[in-house]
Amino acid sequence: MSIARFSPFELLLLKSRSQVDTATLLLLAWVLVHRQQVSEGQRRRRLAQVTAQFRHGHELGPVMSIAHSQDLQATQLAAEVVRKECSNERSLSILYQAITVATDDGELSLNNHYILGFLADLLNITPATFSTLFHELTGKPLQSAEDPSRDAYWQVHDPEYHARKARDAHAAEQKAKEAEERQRANKEQQQQKQQNKQRQQEEAHREKAKQEQAKREQNKREQDKREQDKQQERRKRQEQTQQQQRQRWQQEQKRQEEARRQQRERPSSPPDRNTRALAVLGLTPGANRADIRRAYRRMAQLHHPDRFYSGSEHQIALASTRFQRIKSAYDYLMQNT
Repeated sequence: MSIARFSPFELLLLKSRSQVDTATLLLLAWVLVHRQQVSEGQRRRRLAQVTAQFRHGHELGPVMSIAHSQDLQATQLAAEVVRKECSNERSLSILYQAITVATDDGELSLNNHYILGFLADLLNITPATFSTLFHELTGKPLQSAEDPSRDAYWQVHDPEYHARKARDAHAAEQKAKEAEERQRANKEQQQQKQQNKQRQQEEAHREKAKQEQAKREQNKREQDKREQDKQQERRKRQEQTQQQQRQRWQQEQKRQEEARRQQRERPSSPPDRNTRALAVLGLTPGANRADIRRAYRRMAQLHHPDRFYSGSEHQIALASTRFQRIKSAYDYLMQNT
């Protein structure tokens, strides 16, 4: 099975001993990369501390790389896994960990304010519960997120904002005046050119009108002659077309008869093999190769035997059998679609 079709995070999920732990790991890494004035080494050490009990079974480096790359598809996939697999108790634990790594230095960045709100909504934790948990962990009430689109935000975070804005406005006004003056001068030049061009066009139009009148008279005579020739040619083409249609009809009858004969002689393939393979992947007849690939990835993630490593031997054997059926159906469809 080729692994080139999977993203880096999908490969981590496939190899993970616990997909929900791997998904939670990425969401916490997402919070850490938005911590301000924190080194990469500190981020990795902090992530290792809060996830020491996780059972994912892989290194933290690839997860941090995915978080730094701002891979939205990976983040969405992690959110789907967490939302599907987490209980209420586990959801509160994840939000607890996220608040902890977001506020170690006592400050909550604007990005992490929105990220924590997203996680609370994802985990079905009410705003009141979220605010209470935040206050208990930080000793501070959860304030509303600042709005960067308002001037008040920049007055606090960038005191030079208004002075710079005034300078930019003045420079823009000067450029507008200069552009207006150039436009006025260009407009006068264009008007003069347009007048000269209009006089030349009027003279050219008068001469052209004379030539066109003579040409129309000549064309009328030639058109009458061509029309007579066309009528004769049309009659000939109609006769040829009728003859060709009769020949094509006879050839088509022969081809259909030959196709029916070959169909009767050709051995039939096993009935419904394609339909059964589509059903294994949860598809209906008419699915294309792209649909088949997407369905295979989804089914492989859900039924891969590695997800059942902690179960009984019987569960692992059933998972292996299901996965083999999915793989066989995929291989057959890709060869015959």
